[in-house]
Amino acid sequence: MIVITGAAGFIGSCLVTKLNQTDRSELILVDDFCREDKLLNLANKETSGLVHRNHFTSWLDENNKRTRFIFHIGARTDTTSTDKAIFDQLNLEYTITIWNKCAEYDIPLLYASSAATYGDGSLGYKDNHDLVTDLKPLNEYARSKNDFDAWALQQHEKPPHWWGLKFFNVYGPNEYHKGRMASVIFHCFQQIQATGKMKLFRSHRTDFADGEQKRDFIYVKDVADICLFFMQRRPKNGLYNVGTGKARTFHDLVAATFKSVNRTKAISFIDTPIDIRDNYQYFTEASIEKLRSTGYSRSFHTLEDGIRDYVSRYLVNNSHW
Repeated sequence: MIVITGAAGFIGSCLVTKLNQTDRSELILVDDFCREDKLLNLANKETSGLVHRNHFTSWLDENNKRTRFIFHIGARTDTTSTDKAIFDQLNLEYTITIWNKCAEYDIPLLYASSAATYGDGSLGYKDNHDLVTDLKPLNEYARSKNDFDAWALQQHEKPPHWWGLKFFNVYGPNEYHKGRMASVIFHCFQQIQATGKMKLFRSHRTDFADGEQKRDFIYVKDVADICLFFMQRRPKNGLYNVGTGKARTFHDLVAATFKSVNRTKAISFIDTPIDIRDNYQYFTEASIEKLRSTGYSRSFHTLEDGIRDYVSRYLVNNSHW
């Protein structure tokens, strides 16, 4: 069996779909399953069962011999929260427990790290293990992710295969439940449908014009492909960036979204909210040489192609993948 934690969430549920598409249905889905809007992400999926996250470690004690692989995608992802305790509980301590169980039972582990660990980018975006302890994340979510990366690199007892994937700005279907934390593409589509316009955050730095802030946007279907590649090919253990390697502006993103719905572009700018302004990343771009060195050679969706697929196949119909 293959386990996916965070299975009712955005990336987790898309990974379940991808596994089903490759004829894998012996899947154990782990989450808290308390939100009906997230359960829509699991409709029509082929699985072997659901396990509440609070019961997962005891389930694994009883079923470790049947477990071939664990995708640990579940996490608290609210970048605006300042509750250190909840991030330590769900992102650090829970992941340490899963790591230790995988080491004990000899189970390969792939877990979700984050590009947010790179902070303001002053040290660059290379997935170099030597940089991890020097990184300065800008919020508690990112800090908890980096704390686990640093902890993992210090361990002598390890799963037989392990990888921490530093996801950059992932967008795509099944993020309806994320509210404020949903991708800019999702919010852009909603605003265009409601008002015919899009409001972007104004730049509060002199070195970036309004709308010229840049991120490495990666389509969730590409992320799912990479996750399966790691499970199948088992490259060298360690941390890996998962991005396209090409930063694009928010202006590009909005223009592509307007084009996907055949509307004339209309953009205005508002101040970045105070609660995130000091921690706002103005530029991210994954160094993907390490990913490519594993033999992963597939091309990524361009921002335009990814947005076209996302909007035309999912957002316009309010459908899931």
